[in-house]
Order: sequence, then structure tokens, then C-alpha cells
Amino acid sequence: MGSERMSNRALGRATLARQSLLSRSELSALDMIEHLCGLQAQAPTPPYFALWARMTRFGPESLSELIETRAVVRIVAMRGTVFALSASDALAFRPLTQPLLDRDLHTNTQYRAGLDGVDLGALAAAGRELVRDEPRTQSQLRPLLEQRFPGSDGAALAHGVRGLVPMVQVPPRGLWGRSGQPALSTLESWVGRPLSAAPSIDTMVLRYLAAFGPASVRDAQAWSGLTRLGEVLDRLRPGLRVFAGESGPELFDLPEAPRPDPGTPAPVRILAPFDNVLLSHADRGRLLDDDLRKKIFTQNGIIKPAVLVNGRVAAFTTTVVEKSRATMEVEPLVTVAKTHRTAIEAEGRRLLKFAHPDALDRVVRFTD
Repeated sequence: MGSERMSNRALGRATLARQSLLSRSELSALDMIEHLCGLQAQAPTPPYFALWARMTRFGPESLSELIETRAVVRIVAMRGTVFALSASDALAFRPLTQPLLDRDLHTNTQYRAGLDGVDLGALAAAGRELVRDEPRTQSQLRPLLEQRFPGSDGAALAHGVRGLVPMVQVPPRGLWGRSGQPALSTLESWVGRPLSAAPSIDTMVLRYLAAFGPASVRDAQAWSGLTRLGEVLDRLRPGLRVFAGESGPELFDLPEAPRPDPGTPAPVRILAPFDNVLLSHADRGRLLDDDLRKKIFTQNGIIKPAVLVNGRVAAFTTTVVEKSRATMEVEPLVTVAKTHRTAIEAEGRRLLKFAHPDALDRVVRFTD
């Protein structure tokens, strides 16, 4: 018997349900971060906007407090980029992503030449020692590493430490309304616990399906940056539901995970910049038309705040703050009906109130 077929619309509704984008969640900030397997966080503020879009009552101080109390850390993990992860997930996920970080040391076009001939074990040990007594930024690490490895490029050495050693970006980096260069400390010393001795890739993939499924092997690999996950999903297959997607590949899912009726209404949502829901599938057709992708994903690596209308990307936003006025400009990418424009305006004003509570005037306008 063939696999049950699932349309892109049904896939989209399933993913939106798990992402709390069909209806906002009552979960705490920490529980939501763990459910989502972390939040994309290469910039300080996107995790706050990602939680705001998904939670009924979210104040930015709740995430700042989690970072300050070390319950949440900012660390390089999946895809080799910075995530805001719970401390527990960081201790388990970071060792599992080490293969892709090791691979980067030999393939990164900017730094690989500067690491040729460097004893990577000695480099990792030096990096750990240099942040043992106090966190240091990469610019502070570079000259210190050059002293340890004469003739080597400090930028390449610092990048090597970033990949070899689980390092967290310590506060004030990542706190709401504050700033600072990323100062680094080892994950283990910062949270006071060792890395997981036996992290489970099976558990990690099941967690991914709970937050982003149904998903193919290539989807799971796109989310994690890891390879050979087909072996993992084949091992897990007896306990999973398997579907056939519109584009062909098998889609795996947890048996009891929510899969709403494709006709379920999807409210307007404004996603965070770099929102992980747009980055965690090889085939983004469940939420994003391919011909719109380049308008959301820019050439310089920026992922714009996308607007979901009826479950699909239909626009993006740009916010400008001048004196006491905060203005959100909405640029439609498809025809947006008047009723949906009204909903976007209302959601936009709520977001501006969250992001700019001191603004005396908050305006949402369409650029067309």
C-alpha cells in the first residue's frame, strides 16, 4: 500500500500548528524555546520577535531573564549558526552538531588556509584556557592566539576555536534593549554542567519532527546541517507515520502530532527576521512560493520579517523609527485582499507597541 498523500496546504497547516502560528500558545518562554528546538539568534533581537509571534503573553524581560540566569544560552549549533537554546538542549545538541563544525574548518573559504598546519587539539585547548578566567571577544582572542601560534592568522585561529569548542555568547549580548560585542565563555563553565555524555541523534530528529514536521530526510538535514539522517529516519520508521508529499519525497511524522484539516483558517502572523520556520526545510513550498524566496532571503544573508496571510508568505515588513514615531512599512509580494490588509495593520500595530512601547505614534502603511 502506498503512503498517504499530503498536500502542501496540509503540510503548511501542520507546521503552523506545531509552531503556535495557528493560535498563540500559553507555554512559558523556556518551554516554547525547548519545543521549537531553539530560536535562530545570529542577531540579538529576532528571538524576542519569534516568541512574540507565538505566545499569548510574552514580555521581552522573560527571555532576558532566562539569558541572565543561564537557563538559555546563545551558542553555535544547528547549521553552524547561533541559536538561543535552553541550557539542557545546548548540552545535548551541541555535541551532535560537531561534525558539521569540524567540516567547516576544512571547507570554509575564508579561514581554511589560515588553519592549515595548525594543531587543532592544541588550538581547542588554548581557546578553553584563554576564556577560563573571563569571557573574551573574538577580537580579544585573536592577538592572544597569535602569541600561542606564531605565524598563524588570528582571525582564522579565533574562527577555529569557535568551531572546536562549545562557546556561549554571554550577556549583555542578547538582552533586550542592551548591546555588546559577543564575549565568549565555554558552555560547560557557563552553565556549570558537562556536555551530554551520550547525546541521542534519534531524540534530536524526533524533536525536530515535533516542531517542524511532517518532514523529509532532506528537510531534517537542512534544519540541522547534518548528513546521513536517512539512516536515522529508517531506524525510526516503525514508530512513525509516513506520507507522500506533492514534490515526491517521503515525509515522516510523529503518529500523534497535530495535522489540522487543510481548510483550517490561518490568521495573519508577522514572523521574526531569520525566523526558523522558513529555514528548517529543504522544500519550503509548505509556506513560501519559490518565486518569492529571493525577495525574503537577500543576497547578503538577511532574512526579512515575513508576513503570513492564510498560511503563506504574502509580504514582508521594514520598520523605521524616527524620533517619537515608529513606522512599519508592509511590502506585498502578492495581491492582498482588503480584509487581510486590515488584519495586517492590526497585527503590525500590536508588534510596534511591543517593540517600541515609548513611541508616541505608531503607523502601519503599505508601500504599494
